[in-house]
Amino acid sequence: MAYDEKKETCGTVCLKYLLFTFNFLFWLAGGVVMAVGIWTLVEKSDYISLLSSVTYAASAYILILAGAIVMVTGVLGCCATFKEQRRLLRVYFVLLLCIFLLEILAGVLAYIYYQQLNEELKQNLRETIVQKYRQPEQEHITKAVDKLQQEFKCCGSNSSSDWGESVWIRTNEADGRLVPDSCCKTQTLGCGHRDHPSNIYKVEGGCITKLENFILDHLKIIGAVGVGIACVQIVGMVFTCCLYRSLKAEPY
Repeated sequence: MAYDEKKETCGTVCLKYLLFTFNFLFWLAGGVVMAVGIWTLVEKSDYISLLSSVTYAASAYILILAGAIVMVTGVLGCCATFKEQRRLLRVYFVLLLCIFLLEILAGVLAYIYYQQLNEELKQNLRETIVQKYRQPEQEHITKAVDKLQQEFKCCGSNSSSDWGESVWIRTNEADGRLVPDSCCKTQTLGCGHRDHPSNIYKVEGGCITKLENFILDHLKIIGAVGVGIACVQIVGMVFTCCLYRSLKAEPY
């Protein structure tokens, strides 16, 4: 009997330290998840404004929420582990399960949007460029388009000829430009008056191809982080269940 109790106590201690180590790593992982979500929204917010669907942004918001809960849960897990309180362990397990579902949801959303991205860009990017560039109360669109063309070295949705149908190009405000100055290889005031390949970016597939590849790469990161951390959490839930059962078996 004494041997069994000692063996059980040793097992419980091992589980406690395993779960504590997991919680520390889990807390760090929460910071990474949160950072990926914030980075997606802050650094890439201009490009998000060019998308009609909110799925891409929603995936990032879910990761931020999950990351914040993960960090709080990591601290709670450490407290529950060392205090050996079954009630705290139950709360900890439920939170782990909620985070698991949130991160799976983020991964699934990223995958779904991955499948429909090309069609969305074809339908909306050209219309956005033609109808909203340099229009009243559309400053964020103008900024996003200019940044898109300069960073990705492209011009127009499919090609530079898209700008021929632009509402802005047809106004006096354009001052006779054929394309915006952001299309120019060397951007200077009024450089958009010439649309020769030596002056502006002529990229096969236009900005659609560049933006699509960019967003697809980031969707892969969002999906991989969400699903990866969720899989790691399964280990934490197993440890929690084992420790809970071990504590339950101990006499009060």
